[in-house]
Order: sequence, then C-alpha cells, then structure tokens
Amino acid sequence: MPGTGQGGASPPSEIGHVTCLGCGCACDDIVLTIAGGRIAAAERACPLGLAWFGDGRVPDRIQVDGKPADLEHALDRASTLLGQARGSILVVLGAELTVSAYQAAFALADALGAVTDSVVSEPAAAGMLAGQRRGRATATLGEIRNRADLIVYWGVDPDRRYPRYRSRYADAPHALHLADGHPRTVVSVSVGADTGPSDADVTLVLTPAQELAALAELRAGLLGRHLGGDALPSGVAELAGRLTQAKYVAIVHDGEPTAERRTPERAEALIGLAQALNTPTRAALSTLRAGGNRNGAEAVSTWQTGFPFAVDFSRGAPRYQPHRRPGTSEGPVPSAVLLVGAPESLPDPLRSSIQGVPTVVIGPRASAAPFPADVTIDTGVAGIHEAGIAYRMDDIPLALQAPLPGLRSADLLVRDLLSRLTPSSRAAR
Repeated sequence: MPGTGQGGASPPSEIGHVTCLGCGCACDDIVLTIAGGRIAAAERACPLGLAWFGDGRVPDRIQVDGKPADLEHALDRASTLLGQARGSILVVLGAELTVSAYQAAFALADALGAVTDSVVSEPAAAGMLAGQRRGRATATLGEIRNRADLIVYWGVDPDRRYPRYRSRYADAPHALHLADGHPRTVVSVSVGADTGPSDADVTLVLTPAQELAALAELRAGLLGRHLGGDALPSGVAELAGRLTQAKYVAIVHDGEPTAERRTPERAEALIGLAQALNTPTRAALSTLRAGGNRNGAEAVSTWQTGFPFAVDFSRGAPRYQPHRRPGTSEGPVPSAVLLVGAPESLPDPLRSSIQGVPTVVIGPRASAAPFPADVTIDTGVAGIHEAGIAYRMDDIPLALQAPLPGLRSADLLVRDLLSRLTPSSRAAR
C-alpha cells in the first residue's frame, strides 16, 4: 500500500501533546514516537487509540472511473460532475476532518445549492432534536471530573468503547471541588444488553420495556411522588433518594448506536431527568460520542448555518430539514453526491441512499470506499497528517498536530474544487 511518501533513516523523535481522535474523549496527552516516517509507538493511547493511529500510513491514490489519474484531471472531472448536475445535489460530511475542512465543505454546498447531511445525523438525530425541544443540562468533562460525587452510567460501560473516559474524568483523583478522599459513588444501570460497569457501588437492572417508566419514576421520586403503574425494581426508588442527596450528579449515556434498539423518547427522558435534578441539587448529562471529530461537524454546521445537520441550501438560504434528511423515507433522491471525509464512517442508511448516484469522494481512504465512486481522492487524516482544530465529545475545541505531514489536505482540495466551479454553473443552481 502506498504510504505518506516519507522515509529515510533519521533517528526516532518524540512528539508530545498529540490529540487522539480514536473516540470522542479526544485525549490530548498522547506521546508519539516517529521513526522512519511512521508512527512507531503511541504512549498513553488506549487500544482504541493505538488502532486509530496505527503506523500512520493511509492510501495515497487518485482515481477517475476506477483508474489512476492525476490531481488536475480528477478535480476537473469532479467540478464538471457537480457543476452540471441537475436536481438535488447532496454534500455529505464524513469523519476525520478538521474544522477548517468542514467549513470549506459548507461553502461548497452553499455555492452548489446542495442539501447537506453528515455522519452524525443518523445516530445523534434523536438526541439533538430532543435538546432543541427541551434544552439540555450538560457540562464539560473537566467539570464532571472536578465536581461530580455521584456518577450514573445509564446503559453504558465506557471501558468498552471509550476506554479512558473513567480514568481521565469520572474516576480521576484529586478533584478540585471534592474533599481529598471523598468517595465518588458509582451507579450502574443496565438496560437489557446495554450493561453498565461491573464494579459499581450500586447496580440497577432494567428491561428495555421498563426504561422509560423508570426514568419517569425517578423524576417523580425527586418530588417525593410515586407514579405506580408497571412494577419496577425496588432499586428505582432507592436511586431517586441517592440522586437528591448528592451534591453533583453526572448522568452518563451513550449517544452512539448500541446493542439495544432505543425509542426516540429515551433521549428526551434522560434530558428531563437531568433538568429536574437541578432543582434539589446540581446535575449534568454527559453524552458519549464516537471519534473522528464528529462533534466538529455539528459545531461547524451550527456555526455556519444555525442548524446542526440536515441543511438545505437549494432556495439560496439555509433551511433545516431534519425529518427529510437523506437516507430516510422522505429524504430527497440526489442527482450527484460529494462526500468529504472518511467513507467508512457513513451509517448504513446514508450509504445506501447514494448507491448508483454519480459520486465524488475526497477524504482519508477515499479510494477504499465501500461503494462505487466516479472520482476518489485520498487525503491525510486530521490529527495525523493535517493540523487544525477538532471538538471533543463535550464540544470543547482542541488543537490537532500533524506528526506525519506531507499527504494532500482535504481542506485545500475542497477549496480548490470550489474555485473551479464556474459562475455560470453556480448561477444555474
């Protein structure tokens, strides 16, 4: 497999304070050892981070109609395909890009009058829509680390998909606002196959059918009330008492798909519980998110358009279409697609919606896309080959280094593609 084009016999070097995008924790204390133009070691990285960094090598190919091509030809073909498309054009934001690259993608979508969607919309839509309806009581990971004396893991064990979440934040010693030696109480709530940590101080086991009723009962219990209805474990009433006695409660849940199928009302019920807890005490809802700067895609979309995903530029101004996003039964059928980002990060519904449509892919491992594409241009990975900014799962921006610079930039390529769209092609949109 072609690599980054770097090599030589230079002695190994260390690069500190590298940010890992292997999961949404975005740990920024990684120390990389670079030897022979490759990543030889990643100190402090968890197994997920080690897999994400690898040795730093990614494909370095440019293809048009499945055949090798030079960059100029590929960009010309891409601009022609997108500029001459009639009907709805879809611009998709994948993972592993910098904030600047996402910004360039939205500028291009605006110029094309396109519909946009992203890697975050399918897994995160229910939670984001619930937050828009109700608001959200949340906190940074640093605040949870320094203040939370009661942590409830609701249907999630972070050690499996976010290996350093507990050691860096939830279980970290020397909290600024907790007395030395003050114990943190850990509560594990298992919902069907979505089990919590096995070493928790308090455990509660629910079936998926009991989950919403338990959340409603907890909210009622905060007010000293009892809803009755379907039988729930006795631990629900006990947990309500513990919640009100804590000084700061952190409710941790997974914002990504899990083993259990969830109802859309689940996210709203968790938000409601965190909000209700801010009357008798203080509380925050911590949503765990996957890596690759997915939160950055949301942040840029909101910053550039006012909306977090599913934005339609076809009428000349951004419109929010969360219930008509691509991949849903009411979503538009695109006439052409531009995917900016890693193609393997797309959820299945969105991936299926672009099958058989003229497609341009610009991003890490574009040439290995699991669907046919007319133009593919491999780029570097944000945080490995391209510096910039990424967002942690709690929407805190962090700096990215480029320990292996040299591979072409997705940011610059999208801006180049935008410059090649003729005024007449833009006007025709």
